[in-house]
Amino acid sequence: MNPLDNPFAPGAGSPPPELAGRAELLGSIHVAAERTRRLLAARSVLLLGLRGVGKTVLLDRVHDQAQADGLATIMIEATERSPLPALLAAELHRVLLRLSRQQRVRDLGSRAMRVLAGFVSALNLKYGGIELGIDAPGEPGVADSGDLELDLAALFEAVGAAASASDTALIMLVDEFQYVPKVELAALISALHRAAQRRLPIFLAAAGLPQLRARVAEAKTYAERLFEFREIGPLDEGATTDAVAKPIRARDIDIVPDALRMIFSETQGYPYFLQEWGKHAWDVAERSPIDTGDIARASDEVSASLDAGFFRARFDRLTTAQKRYLRAMAELGPGPHRSGEIARNLDRKVTSLGPTRAQLIAKGMVWSAARGDTAFTVPLFDRFMRRIMPGPEWRE
Repeated sequence: MNPLDNPFAPGAGSPPPELAGRAELLGSIHVAAERTRRLLAARSVLLLGLRGVGKTVLLDRVHDQAQADGLATIMIEATERSPLPALLAAELHRVLLRLSRQQRVRDLGSRAMRVLAGFVSALNLKYGGIELGIDAPGEPGVADSGDLELDLAALFEAVGAAASASDTALIMLVDEFQYVPKVELAALISALHRAAQRRLPIFLAAAGLPQLRARVAEAKTYAERLFEFREIGPLDEGATTDAVAKPIRARDIDIVPDALRMIFSETQGYPYFLQEWGKHAWDVAERSPIDTGDIARASDEVSASLDAGFFRARFDRLTTAQKRYLRAMAELGPGPHRSGEIARNLDRKVTSLGPTRAQLIAKGMVWSAARGDTAFTVPLFDRFMRRIMPGPEWRE
């Protein structure tokens, strides 16, 4: 088939041609965002899932819908390098500039901008290097104490009041939420709690790896009541069929049911892998319909593409000790695995491997599904580790 017509384009956060199996989730977030605008009770949402399940795509879709609804949106990717409050301040500055142009919001918008100026001044004393060019003096005694928890709550109150006067809501979308340090996470949760108590139109939809649930609970004990936690997993066979077959058939090409079943078996329904299989199956097929022979011929191409990109990018960040730990996990299968089993594979004591495990958790490569358990955050990573480290040398 002509590669120019290929509907699939796998990539980090790239929208799929058919977003299958997520309509209920997107609908519930849309309702929560609209209730927030109307100053009705609604819990913020945390999307939890492994790599490659489409969390970023979902946040992008929420962002697009919120903008279409006329809501004020900010989109942030948390990192290990940049403080979340600084990222928030830059985006809130943009939102307030827009809100302040409205006559009915001018006074509250101007006040919120002054509060933001004081907040940024306090942040600069803590972190330094934050340049926003805010053309307003700070409001003395508001959001400028240097106590992040108090200051962020005061800032949210000012921004929320301006949003309410504009008959809109502030929709904050944060990806890679698991990288937010505990002190910043606690401050954000506290500020959201204050906004909810004051019935201010501020809503958070954030996405992160499965360990995020525990991190949020550790940051604030009441967080479980503040958020709706949604587990984002692989697609079932029906949604997998839609995700692959609909884009193909929209090009007047067909794919046989057995080929779809093969793709489901190979990918286990993980959305990113579906895009890879769809792309390569299309490229190797010479004519319609795409059949099981095409899927078999695409297998090597898919493995090579995933190994060179999706998997290898994560593997190359690891130290030798971390690679050996993950290879010992892979020897046991997909997981989760008990720490003792991994240690026995390496002929080491569990306690001696604690630092390596902690480093891998911090890098987002593994997570603790339960006390003493360790699981991969990347689907099918066990297969990759066995391919890239096939010999017995990893035990040495």
